Amino acid sequence: MFEYAVHRLLWLIPTLLAMALVTFLVMHATPGSPLDPIAEGANPLSPDAQKNLAAQYGLDKPLHQQFGIFLAKAVRGDFGQSFIYKTRTVSEILRATFPISLLLGSIALAIAVTGGLVLGILAAVYQNRGWDYVSVTVATVGVAVPNFVLAVFFIILFSFVIPLFPTGGWDSPRNWVLPAVTLALGPMGIIARFTRASMLEVIRADYTRTARAKGLAEIPVIFKHAFKNALIPIVTLLGPLCAAVGTGSFFVESIFRVPGMGRFFVESMTGRDYPMIMAVILTYGVFLAIMNLLVDLTYGVLDPRIRY
Repeated sequence: MFEYAVHRLLWLIPTLLAMALVTFLVMHATPGSPLDPIAEGANPLSPDAQKNLAAQYGLDKPLHQQFGIFLAKAVRGDFGQSFIYKTRTVSEILRATFPISLLLGSIALAIAVTGGLVLGILAAVYQNRGWDYVSVTVATVGVAVPNFVLAVFFIILFSFVIPLFPTGGWDSPRNWVLPAVTLALGPMGIIARFTRASMLEVIRADYTRTARAKGLAEIPVIFKHAFKNALIPIVTLLGPLCAAVGTGSFFVESIFRVPGMGRFFVESMTGRDYPMIMAVILTYGVFLAIMNLLVDLTYGVLDPRIRY
């Protein structure tokens, strides 16, 4: 297993290089620039000022040189100066915002996994009955409705109509409830649907019927025999879901005024803050690769037949 993990981590290097190259080329192929007076979020500058600023940030160099300079600094953890927040480096912003996004994502993921597993198991055990319809309804709403629409709906309902929670901020645990639930509903619906389908398949398997025939009660049959064997396809989902939720939702953080990476990423996109965009995307890529590796290693824990 150790050799397999090392091999996967080594493959992370060319993956990140490809991701960085594609992102870099797409950014520079997009019309406009951070120095363009008509670019959204940029201040109008004279041509001479734009030329001087381009030289300061290295934007006057050929693309291959810019990319090489970025890689040389990135391997040292230096992503350069932010074009929008000129008094702060990108690394400083990430150190301040990534833990907040990770905390929000962890809370949302805990809600999503717990709620999704409970709804999925209940839907499978009570197929075509009340709990099944509740699970399907929650899953459909969570997947079909965009999280920024849910965010606005929750603010109107729970901050104005029923004033239980603040409209945003990050000062107390009460501020965490609405963004965490908003972020959790989509993944919870996906997990619930996969759990239901996987549990229905396992509940009808021969070994489950054999366990019932031996006289075991229904609860030990479900949790000791069926649930563990149904987990593998569900765990497969958790890699990308952990990465997507764990790094926070850009729109949800912006709507609820959460001081995480989301607000900075949205502003960097509108202001064409190249260093910030590159840093956030590479951070997401590293997080996604690590979570997928952990998911693959979990397979061997759940099913001893799986070897690396």
